[in-house]
Amino acid sequence: MDELAATDDSVRAATARLNFLTLDPVRPQDVRPPILASWVRSRRWNLPADRITLPYVADPDLDLPLTRSARPVLQQLHQNLDGQPISIILTDRTGMVLERLTADAELSRHLDKVFLAPGFSYAEQFAGTNGIGTALEGGGPMHVFGHEHYAEDLEDLACAGVPIKHPVTGKTVGAIDLTCWRKDAGSLLIALAKITADNIREAMLTDSSTRELALLRAYKQSVRRLGDMVLAVDDDVLLMNANARQSLDAADQRAVLGHAAELLERGDSEAVVVELPTGGWARITCRPVIVGRHDEAAGIIQVSALSARLDGPTPGSVHRPPSRPVLPGLVGRSAPWLGSSREVDNACRAGQWVVLTGERGVGKVALARAAHHQNNPGGLFHVVDVAISGAGFSAELEAELADDSLHALVIRHAERLDAAGVDAAIGSLYALQERRPSATPWIALTVTGDDEEAADLADLLALFPLTVEVPPLRHHIEDVRDLVPHFLNQMSHGELTCSPESMQQLMRSSWPGNTAELCHILKQVVLRRRRTGVITPADLPARVQSTSRRSLSQLEALERDAIVRSLITNDGHKGRAAKSLGMSRATIYRKIHDYGIQPP
Repeated sequence: MDELAATDDSVRAATARLNFLTLDPVRPQDVRPPILASWVRSRRWNLPADRITLPYVADPDLDLPLTRSARPVLQQLHQNLDGQPISIILTDRTGMVLERLTADAELSRHLDKVFLAPGFSYAEQFAGTNGIGTALEGGGPMHVFGHEHYAEDLEDLACAGVPIKHPVTGKTVGAIDLTCWRKDAGSLLIALAKITADNIREAMLTDSSTRELALLRAYKQSVRRLGDMVLAVDDDVLLMNANARQSLDAADQRAVLGHAAELLERGDSEAVVVELPTGGWARITCRPVIVGRHDEAAGIIQVSALSARLDGPTPGSVHRPPSRPVLPGLVGRSAPWLGSSREVDNACRAGQWVVLTGERGVGKVALARAAHHQNNPGGLFHVVDVAISGAGFSAELEAELADDSLHALVIRHAERLDAAGVDAAIGSLYALQERRPSATPWIALTVTGDDEEAADLADLLALFPLTVEVPPLRHHIEDVRDLVPHFLNQMSHGELTCSPESMQQLMRSSWPGNTAELCHILKQVVLRRRRTGVITPADLPARVQSTSRRSLSQLEALERDAIVRSLITNDGHKGRAAKSLGMSRATIYRKIHDYGIQPP
């Protein structure tokens, strides 16, 4: 790159960065797409552009396989550079600097000023666009020159970063970065960084254990020979071919690995047929890989998908997932939801009293009701709600427990009990156990938030041997795909469906009100917008079309709703939407970002 061309590129990058930071249009020819994408991520993280603030670890662990293998490579490169103003930097997989070798004193002082030193993290979420963090974020080589950096403190530097992949697992274990002055940067910087990363990877391969190498060889042979899904497992290694990654979702992967661990532990090479959490069937075969004297289970797993359960005898035993993973009236197949469902189901079946904790709206009462219906469909199920009963709670609870036909009772919102209410509940439950010792009804107690830890509930909770935490919807967001059609079918008798775009929008929401909020939103759509046909993004309330990270004031919520409506009316054109609202383009861009609005 000649000096004039480099100057022109620097000016264009500086102009593009200024336009981006002031929310003015950025011409595509002025900035490389990976840089622009990184700027966008940096802004979403609300990083300041005028300063750099990084987390620091005072005493990072340097006794790692990565550092041990990389050290000779880095020392050799440091000698070859022979005093050139280039700094060699090694980081871990999170972007934290582990080692820095710099021969030039002036460059070393400048790197200290911008905290590019051991113990500081240059992950993109902390430092913005830079050679280390952006390479790790994108998973590939990345060079960042001068004004392409998001933070202006770094604009005098040029850096080339390359992720370092583990030679056996293929996972990213760190990054190598070469940093120099912007005026000294050239195209060879990224090439040298790539070569260094390859050399470190080769050194790690040489240093890898015999056991890991044997597992890798067996895995590669199996992938070449077999057309099925293939996995390789060790105590700290998991390899998976493309077929397995594409065919098995997270829940199915966990199920396969669980069955495989049992087979490997027993040394059983016979195939088993299992039913996966998603409803499919598969044949699993395990082949141990043994090198030397190792007790840990390591081996190759072959998984063959079956269209249905085989009729008649099978080559091995048939394994089902734990009994009844989905309770009647409930939907959702994610691991967190199924885990909670299974615990409550087992507790109800055993007659074990249980405390259900979780955020408001996660479905604690629905879970208890479904478990009761599963185990005792004809039995009487009642709910005593502390929030509704108020001062009459004690009398209502005594009346319910006095009914010998009662099979199950939920005491809802126990966190709202006062001291007198807690004492009354304890007395009534002790009296119930004495009066009906052999036919005690199943009791579930629901507590919202962390109030189960309150001192005035401790004696009451002592009567309940088990606590089950019901996960918030954001922790099993994939279940929205099942919940939406379930709710819509109840509300519209199958006459209303959800478009893929609307479903994607619903899955992007954090749902602070959980499943109850999702149900309420869909009810709003049915009552106010659409009762038949297909729900489009324009049918959804404005608050679902944004993903703000903070609670909004009433005025801010009104402003957000107005912007969403204007964007919909103007087909997503921000300039026309801004004009119709009487605000500048810069203002609407900033508001869209601040409110987390997803333009149509």
